[in-house]
Amino acid sequence: MAQDDYSNDGTVDIKGNPANKKKTGNWKAGRFILGNECCERLAYYGMSTNLVNYLEDRLNQGNVAASNNVTNWSGTCYITPLIGAFLADSYLGRYWTIASFVVIYIIGMTLLTLSASVPGLESSCDKDSCHPTTGQTTAFFVALYFIALGTGGIKPCVSSFGADQFDETDETERKKKSSFFNWFYLSINIGALIASSVLVWIQMNVGWGWGFGIPAVAMAVAVVFFFLGSKLYRIQKPGGSPITRIVQVIVASFRKYHVQVPADKSLLYETAEEESQIQGSRKLEHTDKFKFFDKAAVETQTDNIKDLTNPWRLCTVTQVEELKSIVRLLPVWASGIVFATVYSQMSIMFVLQGNTMDQHMGPHFKIPSASLSLFGYLSVIFWAPVYDRIIVPYARKFTGHERGFTQLQRMGIGLVISIVSMIVAGVLEVVRLNFVRENNYYDLEYIPMTIFWQVPQYFLIGCAEVFTFIGQLEFFYDQAPDAMRSLCSALSLTTVALGNYLSTLLVTIVTKVTTRGGKLGWIPDNLNRGHLDYFYWLLAILSFLNFTAYLWISKWYAYKKATERPH
Repeated sequence: MAQDDYSNDGTVDIKGNPANKKKTGNWKAGRFILGNECCERLAYYGMSTNLVNYLEDRLNQGNVAASNNVTNWSGTCYITPLIGAFLADSYLGRYWTIASFVVIYIIGMTLLTLSASVPGLESSCDKDSCHPTTGQTTAFFVALYFIALGTGGIKPCVSSFGADQFDETDETERKKKSSFFNWFYLSINIGALIASSVLVWIQMNVGWGWGFGIPAVAMAVAVVFFFLGSKLYRIQKPGGSPITRIVQVIVASFRKYHVQVPADKSLLYETAEEESQIQGSRKLEHTDKFKFFDKAAVETQTDNIKDLTNPWRLCTVTQVEELKSIVRLLPVWASGIVFATVYSQMSIMFVLQGNTMDQHMGPHFKIPSASLSLFGYLSVIFWAPVYDRIIVPYARKFTGHERGFTQLQRMGIGLVISIVSMIVAGVLEVVRLNFVRENNYYDLEYIPMTIFWQVPQYFLIGCAEVFTFIGQLEFFYDQAPDAMRSLCSALSLTTVALGNYLSTLLVTIVTKVTTRGGKLGWIPDNLNRGHLDYFYWLLAILSFLNFTAYLWISKWYAYKKATERPH
């Protein structure tokens, strides 16, 4: 069989043989990954979209406690991917990491369903409030954090695993890979759309047992989708611990603190073979930034002992460039935290704001406030293919870039849209509060102002996602060293974690500061007497400052350069 019949990126099939391009990978494998992601996200958003209302209705928590519990848990869901990524890159590979962690995920989903439906665990409710048992509260939070751990093995691996199905050394497949990230994110939002519409309605009108049970079944379907495609997958071999390699460069650099780096960078140490000594990785070309770490690749007389190279004393240029790649990514990574804080408002403050408005559609149907997030998902479903099929070809004519915009430009556009979304949310809250004051509606359960005024802010968040989150997925995959892709995907996800934690911190600080002297504060349990608009202005200002910093970061950033594998 001709050499061209095999992938040229080091991938193998499920049996460990070199991946045959005609039999594995590409969209024939990608569709199983998209199906898996759609069902898994349906499960995740099916239990998380309306979580703030569950905490208030069934666990009897106030606005601040409920919103902070949601953002703390959601943040943890985006921190645990560091665990999954480390295992994937170091030992298990992406396929087996996903296969292992889905078990933990399903245990969590099952326990969550039981906590809301089994007699003796579910809370007893009267006309005024519910009274959760200790057993229910314990089971609920244990289940929640089992799900957080389970999702930690899936989130950092599945997008990279999907991208692994396209050989980036093949021009045709490389273009398809760029489209994959758009369709991947589209599949996420199809699942989320069903969750925010059908499942939220079931939770509010049929019962929480059914509302959590259906997502548990969806997760089981996701597992079936994943394993059905096993024979078609291309699998990247784990390259050993990326953390160890990073630490080795740092240690070797400090050991050679006084060593002079030669002007001729070709004198720096690199293996003679065409392949990198790191499993599953191409060699990386030397870059001029962060020159201090080049000291780790300077050969001295004491480096080779008994003809063996000690990686704690001497590192290859590729290993040094791996560390530099991570360091270069960090400022871009940090700029995503404030955006993630804005994004997190869809599941907390937007929902609480919607609770104060008229949710009726006609005389008999009432739309749950959490269901309005479906307009955010519809926005993504609309903009993802529009971006891929219309915006990219059009932009390409002006920029000459094969992707229309660079990844950094794409992310920057999303940051601008996120600022606008907070301004729109703030303006709506000003109008709402003026309506309350003019009509003395302070103590109404909801005011006669339709909840659909919230649609623009949700739609803008969805549009911003298509630019920033999808751009970020693609950027971190492309700019990651080959053997660190799961880790870098996890790193990109931690922006969402820290964004949620920042939201918790901001709400806590705002509440503490604004309730001094017996005042109700910006975010009281009765929002009609608060100033949620001030909180939105605060986020808009932080987003603007973040975008200003991002412009400088993107101008400074240098894209990585990898050598091609020999054909």
